[in-house]
Amino acid sequence: MESHLKQLFPAEEIHIAVNRLAAEIRGDYAGKTPILIGILKGSFIFLADLIRTLKMPLEIDFIRAASYGAIDVSSGAVRITKDIDAGIENRDIIVVEDIVDTGLTLDVILKHLRAKKPASLKTCALIDKPHRRQMSIKIDYLGFYAKDVFLVGYGLDYNEKYRYLPGVYVMEKA
Repeated sequence: MESHLKQLFPAEEIHIAVNRLAAEIRGDYAGKTPILIGILKGSFIFLADLIRTLKMPLEIDFIRAASYGAIDVSSGAVRITKDIDAGIENRDIIVVEDIVDTGLTLDVILKHLRAKKPASLKTCALIDKPHRRQMSIKIDYLGFYAKDVFLVGYGLDYNEKYRYLPGVYVMEKA
């Protein structure tokens, strides 16, 4: 492990949070087949664990938006670089995000998806960092809160590095 990484959420805690979130979602969507839309790239590990834990009928799709690049703070300019393939009109949608920080990316994606007229649109995030919030975002299913620190691991990256780590780590300035 690199010396500038300090574990914040170990894999065991993440597993417990994923189980809790799956139970909440199963309860809310009993008898329904929601479409879970993962925000690439960061959410893919969380989404995979979540859908395996849900053990219910569902569909998945992906959307990708870019706002960071090779820097560790959002540029503020968000653009959708990969749209969903599924038709979502009159469907129940859960947008799955790894981390909500400023809220800019999720706000753009939610507006984009609302325009497609889903029956319902909810959000599920592994981590919320509300300290830097610029947009009012409601997170319906939340794993953890975190302080204003830069996080990597469990799908979260810095310049495409560290996604493979099983837990979530604070990347301290070296």
